[in-house]
Order: sequence, then structure tokens, then C-alpha cells
Amino acid sequence: MPAPTRHLAMPARRFPAPTRRPSAPARRLLVPVAALASAVLLLTACGSGASGDSGTRVAAGTDAVPTTDVVSRIAKDPAAAKLLPPGTTRLTVAVAVGGTPPGTTYLADGTTLTGQDVDFAEAAAKVLGIRLKIEQASFEAILPALESGKYDVGASNFGVTDERRRTIDFVTYVNDGQGFATRKDSKLARITDLKQLCGLDIATSAGTTFEATLEQNTHVCTDAGKKAYHVQTYAEQSAIWSSLQQGRSDVVMSTINGLRYAVAHQPGLKFLNEYHRLDVGFAFKKGTPLAPAFQAAVNRLIKDGTYARILKKWGTTGSAIDTSRISPPELKN
Repeated sequence: MPAPTRHLAMPARRFPAPTRRPSAPARRLLVPVAALASAVLLLTACGSGASGDSGTRVAAGTDAVPTTDVVSRIAKDPAAAKLLPPGTTRLTVAVAVGGTPPGTTYLADGTTLTGQDVDFAEAAAKVLGIRLKIEQASFEAILPALESGKYDVGASNFGVTDERRRTIDFVTYVNDGQGFATRKDSKLARITDLKQLCGLDIATSAGTTFEATLEQNTHVCTDAGKKAYHVQTYAEQSAIWSSLQQGRSDVVMSTINGLRYAVAHQPGLKFLNEYHRLDVGFAFKKGTPLAPAFQAAVNRLIKDGTYARILKKWGTTGSAIDTSRISPPELKN
């Protein structure tokens, strides 16, 4: 799925035409998205917050980016830090900027990155007593760049799939997944079977688990003697919502958390349902020695209550996990 999604003070965007792409083995769970108009408002208005337990869920219908400090007071955990490879003091983390919470976005200054993934990365670093260099990268580039050694960690709502586990190690920190949304005037209700999409235009993001799921299952319609659905992929997340609102697509497939946020903040939309849950984790090069330390860091955050405060801040308490795992099998729900 895997992702995010654009800046202040940028030229007006041109919405690219949808393209149809073949499925690829390494797909990513994309970070949440919203319409261009909402994104602009979102990036220019900040919510207030203080350190400690005061983080609150962003109210439906507001465009405030939550700014509660849930990281700065985290203390180093010597036991977790000892699990790091000797001499590790700084790591490079790649993120894909998604435009709206809870995915990675920019604060009103146009330079400061924020979002659930950023908070979890910085919180884990605090526990481990290391510094992070956070770099922005495109969705599709992060996993291959981990394998090449360009980045140490990927933190962009990467869904843990069996296909990805062949080349990537994961340390889980939330549970998210795939879902659908559409316009309120649509006759669609709850999508439980992809055959319900037959004959429709489905908008999603390129290089994600959503695209892979849709492309790999187009046969379900033709097998049933129905017209296949058409997959429309976009590089710009704002273009996805524009296509839906303007009637060029019928349904959007994206992250559960991202869709719920979009529906709460954009008029005229409705959430259809959760389709497939996935564990989400920090991504590493296969065989990384960093995984045990990051697992210990996440479990420390869960134990001391920081984990709950991060989820509360971003309105994603329904994505909580009980314990972090290293590269667990893909959820089959």
C-alpha cells in the first residue's frame, strides 16, 4: 500500500492522467491521502499541543495537523541500545511524504516533517540513543534503496507481505491495511468481494499493495462472466481524490487509516469498509542486524505508554498491536 504526498510553496500541480501498470512483486502500503484543496488547508494550519499526555485525536471536519510533542521526553533504554551493532550512533531513514495525517506531511513552515511514521521513527531512535537523518524519497524507490544500502531504514507505512519478506526485513509497529471509499451518492455499500467492483474504475496509487491486489485479481470478473474493473494508478495522491470527486473514477482503494481520515475531513465521501488488514513495520535490508534493537525499542514504547500517546495523537488507536514482531507472516484475514 506502503506512502506521501507534497509540499507548501510549490507550483500548482498538474493532475497526471491515470496509467495502467502491470503488477510488481515489491509493493508498498501507501500512506493516507486527501483532496488537493484539503491538503492545502492541512499544510497551512497547525493544531496546538503540549508535551506529555495531552495528545488528542484530530476532530472530524477540521484541517489541523496535530503537533503534540510525544517524543522529546523519551529516555534512552540501555538494554535496547545494547542490541545495536557496535558503533551505531546515526541512521538514515527514508520516508515518502504523503500530504495528510496520519501519513508523513509537512508542518506550516514547509520544512518540518511530521506524521505517525516520523513519530515512531524518532521515538525508537530516542529509546536507542541514536540520531536520525530523515530523507524524503519516492514511494517506489525506498525498498530497492534499502537493498542497495542507500538508506538504513524505511518508515512509510510499509505493509508486511510474504512477497516483500523475501528481500526485506520488517519490525512491526502498527496494524493497518487495505480499504475502499467512494462518494456518498454512490450505491455501493460494503465491499467484501472484488467482484463487486466489476465494470468500475478504481483509483489507487502506483507501486503499492493496492495496485498489486487489484491487478492480480482482475480475472475474478471475467471468470464470473462480468466486465473487468479498470485500475487507474496515480503518482499524485491529490489526483486520486480529484478523479473520484470529478467522476472519473468510482472507488478509491488505499490505507484504512488514510481513508478514514479523508472521509472525516472531506465532504461528500463515505468509507466502504476494511478489506484486508496488514501488519506495518520499519523496513530494513534483508538480514539486518538492526531489527532486534528496533523491536526492543517498539516494545519499550508500548510498555511505557508512549506508543498509546502516539496513536492517540494521530487518531489511529484502532491500529494498535500488543507486541512488535520481526518479519511475521502476512496476515491472511
